[in-house]
Amino acid sequence: MTEIRAMIRTAIAAAFVLLTLTGLAVAQGSSSVRPPAGAVVPGGPNIVQPEKPGNYDGEMWRKIRGGLEGQVSIPDKKAGTLVQSGGEIWRNVRNGPLVTYSAWAMGGMLALLAGFYFARGSIKVEHGLAGWTIERFTDFERMGHWLMAVSFIILGLTGLNVVYGKYVLLPLLGPSAFAALSQAGKWLHNYVAFAFMAGLLISFINWVGNNIPNRHDVKWLLMGGGMFASGSHPPAKKFNAGQKILFWLIMLTGVSISISGLSMMFPFQTSLFSKTFGWLNILGLGLPATASAIQEMQFATLWHSIMGIFMICVIFGHIYIGTIGMEGAYDAMGSGKVDINWAKEHHNIWAEEELAKLQTQQQGSAAPRGPGGPVMPLPAE
Repeated sequence: MTEIRAMIRTAIAAAFVLLTLTGLAVAQGSSSVRPPAGAVVPGGPNIVQPEKPGNYDGEMWRKIRGGLEGQVSIPDKKAGTLVQSGGEIWRNVRNGPLVTYSAWAMGGMLALLAGFYFARGSIKVEHGLAGWTIERFTDFERMGHWLMAVSFIILGLTGLNVVYGKYVLLPLLGPSAFAALSQAGKWLHNYVAFAFMAGLLISFINWVGNNIPNRHDVKWLLMGGGMFASGSHPPAKKFNAGQKILFWLIMLTGVSISISGLSMMFPFQTSLFSKTFGWLNILGLGLPATASAIQEMQFATLWHSIMGIFMICVIFGHIYIGTIGMEGAYDAMGSGKVDINWAKEHHNIWAEEELAKLQTQQQGSAAPRGPGGPVMPLPAE
């Protein structure tokens, strides 16, 4: 029995030594095997080995890291971008400064309007409403305005959901309801956008002729439009200087929003920002005039959001003046007719022209008096 036990111990020791030597051999063999030049290491990161030591092209990889777009044989040209590090920059801007500064801009505008209202109050018709109205806007003019206005409200709400929905609505509605709402908002945003463009075009055709600056606009601006003191009404035609500024802001911003929106509806089809940056670089700005297709989309989304927030702030002021900020102003777009005293106080040159037309039509008959009070005399320019 002793000899058998000794033989078993010897066999176990020999097996242990054999296994140890085999493991060492495998390890040594594995460490001595190197992948051929240009091979991809299996089971690890797909790093292409250079053919010779020191053959690393740092400048080339810096360009690739910066979003250099190469050529590919497949239809999807954006696949030519090997590394798109701009996506991280876009995400940081989109979720950082854009969200923060946009909230400050909208909140600041609302606070400014609230402060002005409590300090100045609603601008009243000083001579009282005469009860006699004249037509200010035709049905076609009002149709273009309301088409643009209602569509923009829908676009603004659905756009704000994209920027702030996950912070505000998601915790309130929950993931399922928020997802359904956002999906519906996406479709609304895409299709209502064409109604906004149509309203923008109609309004431009209707009013561009009345929004060319003239000498009366200078005096209106110097007097602050008469908004800061009662009894001071600068002369104005159909649109005063403030309304002209609003008109051009809406037109230019609306066109910019529409173009950037179309580039996102039909992605990777345009090089809008590359061309724009190329023109601006004449001023020595050093903007990226060779943006890739993906970078074009990133620029488009950021610009679309910035212009959208800017236009929302502008419209806040327009809604304020057209409702609680000025007595009688809403009637212009509500019924299309305004009180004659309101017209004479805020647009005296236009009111005089309209009264002359009426008097001509009535063959010189005296202007009628309304039931609400006497018609005020036309103020001097």
